[in-house]
Order: sequence, then C-alpha cells, then structure tokens
Amino acid sequence: MKKNTWAGIVILSLLLSACGNTPAEPTLSAEAVQSTAVSMASTIVAETQAAVPTNTAIPPTNTPLPTDTPVPSPTAVDLVAASPTVVPTFTSQPVSSAPTIDPCNKPLTSWNGPTANFNIGYEYSPQGKDDKVVISMWVMTDLGECGFLSSVSEGPAGQYSVAAFIDGEKDFKVFGGFRITEATWDIVIRNDTIVALGSCYPKC
Repeated sequence: MKKNTWAGIVILSLLLSACGNTPAEPTLSAEAVQSTAVSMASTIVAETQAAVPTNTAIPPTNTPLPTDTPVPSPTAVDLVAASPTVVPTFTSQPVSSAPTIDPCNKPLTSWNGPTANFNIGYEYSPQGKDDKVVISMWVMTDLGECGFLSSVSEGPAGQYSVAAFIDGEKDFKVFGGFRITEATWDIVIRNDTIVALGSCYPKC
C-alpha cells in the first residue's frame, strides 16, 4: 500500500514539473499541492483496498454421513385415521363348557353286525422268546359302530386300522389297514406292515 501511495506522489510531482514549463500559469500553493496529493493518495488506497479479494471461508469437503433418523411410532390418532371406515362385526359363538369327546376313542365291547375271528401271526425278525408285542385294533363297522377292540381274538366285520409295538431284540412299531368280513382271519405282523390273510394262511 505504501508503494501505491509513493507512486501517486511521484506521478503528481512529474505532472506538476511538466506544467512548470508552460508560461504564465498560476501556481498552486504548497498547501493545495499537499491537499491534492493526499486526496489522490486516499483515492488510490481506497481503490487498491477495494480490489483486494476478501477472505471467503472454504466449505469443508468432508460431507457428514447421514444419520439414521428413527421413524416416529404411530400415535393413537394415526391409528384411528388409518383404520378402515367399515368395521366388521363378529358374532361370538357359545362356548361349551364340556370338552369335545371323540365317540370312537373308546373300547368296543359289543356290536350288532357279523363277527370275525382272529389268529395272530408273527413274521418279523429278529424274534426272541422274551419279545413283548402289544397289538391295538381299531374298527369302523358298516353300521357306524366304532372303537378299539378289548380282545384281539374276535371283532365285528368292518374297516380296521392295526398297530403293533414290539419290545424285544429290536424295538420297533408297525401299522396296517384292511377290511375284514365275517370269517376267520390271520393278522400277520411283519417288519414293515401288518396284513390280514384268509383262512388259507400260511398255504395261500
């Protein structure tokens, strides 16, 4: 800034000295020259100051990462506003105090239809003399009578489901289903199934 001020004074001095060669020009007083020089110097200083760029803050290059903004939970008003305008109505069913009982989950000790006789045969392996076999026979007759047989020696004609539980050298359980008519039948337990064979067994 001092260089600009001195440059202005030098230029002014040169102009004044050049004007001194012209004849009969009225001369300025020393106070006027000084006042003019100060005014010009102030103008140069002001223009120089205006031309100086201002310090502008550089924005940071690291952009902050977005944060997870929790979604506000719906309020009671929001839930009411979002609920359907038509509310379905439900008719309550009467609650029975008595538990539902399967009428076929019971022993069947008597029946009105024809009777079949049974012999139990064992064809599973390995077999041991101390094996314990528990047989469960369930039947549904053509007359709608149903239940578990209390004895595996006889039962009514109908559709049978049979299960055998073997406790022996090899423990396992096996199942079978078949239709029984009025006759003598051999119920044969095998490793993979239980079958009912007619009176010709084992020579069928």
